[in-house]
Amino acid sequence: MQITQPASAATTSVGKGLLFAMAASCGIAVANIYYNQPMLGVIEDSFDHAGAAGLIPTATQLGYAAGLFLLVPLGDLVERRRLIVMQFALLGIVLALAGLAPSAWTLVIASLCIGFAATVAQQIIPFAASLAPASERGAVIGTVMGGLLCGILLSRTLAGYVATYFGWREMFWIGVPLALIGGVLMRVVLPLSQISSDIRYPALIRSLAGLWQDEPILRQVTIVQAALFASFTAFWTILALRLQGAAFHLGADVAGLFGFVGAVGILAAPMAGHLADRRGPRPVVLLGLGSVLLAWILFGVWTSLVGLVVGVVVLDFGMQSALVSHQHMVFALRPEARSRLNTIFMSGMFVGGAIGSAGATFAWNIADWPGVCVYGTGLALFALAVRLLGGQPAR
Repeated sequence: MQITQPASAATTSVGKGLLFAMAASCGIAVANIYYNQPMLGVIEDSFDHAGAAGLIPTATQLGYAAGLFLLVPLGDLVERRRLIVMQFALLGIVLALAGLAPSAWTLVIASLCIGFAATVAQQIIPFAASLAPASERGAVIGTVMGGLLCGILLSRTLAGYVATYFGWREMFWIGVPLALIGGVLMRVVLPLSQISSDIRYPALIRSLAGLWQDEPILRQVTIVQAALFASFTAFWTILALRLQGAAFHLGADVAGLFGFVGAVGILAAPMAGHLADRRGPRPVVLLGLGSVLLAWILFGVWTSLVGLVVGVVVLDFGMQSALVSHQHMVFALRPEARSRLNTIFMSGMFVGGAIGSAGATFAWNIADWPGVCVYGTGLALFALAVRLLGGQPAR
């Protein structure tokens, strides 16, 4: 089963305008799964500290993982441009439902649906990889991932500001037209993809197990990236609560501003892509792993606001370097199955994110910030151990 692009698409450079549009739309889409993180304290206050509110980040990550498994494989079956536009429309609808949520549990369910629809970003990334020639694939993936990271950073900053001065519901309502803009942009600029197989959806889903079994590289990088993303998400899930605590007494607006602190990651993604094209992705993965581990050490021993700032820069740099390099490795495995490979890789990653959010909440309730630091460090060490002890898997 394969979707191929027009012949010239695989042999010529991707135009800057198209590349920018894909990067921007990825950022718009992925932003929706991070709006709730800096707003979590405000949401809890609005529902009289209902325990269910603490499940919102976890529900969003689980919804994203489910969308990766059920929706993203359709990119190998359905014309991609139409699929992307439809997912953006669905995203606008569920954002409106979140803005109307009457209870914490309703918002948890809406957050699950937001995560599900926001996987449209993961339809765009393999599309970009398919359009790029092999010699530029790392750079193209890195640029699109830079746009995705920009969406993550701006989402936290915007959501923190809006929640503090207007309310958390207003943030979800702002997300509605942004999602519609993303859909219109993709409808205008994306080329049509060509469907070259009539494989049915159940067979498409069943083929995921075969890809997992047959590709040892896919298994290793998925496990490593899942642990890394769990570590990354653990920090961002607890940051707003950490800043609200007795050590700092800062609000959601400041938590949102930390998104700008991690802006170095926007530069890390294209740089990692270029380096992976020139030297291979594995050294860049090791650089990313070491950076994430260093970040948690800084969080644990340098407990001032400056320590948090420096640690965020290092954490985002490491996360993005490893992610882009891992995707470079995954998309090189089977060009005819890039959407399904991305499904497996990203599903594992966001299941890791959900584990990171849930575990960080538990660690915070049990042992406050030191507990979260131990948890995040343990996840980073696990990722490093899998990478070092797993060797160099062969195709």
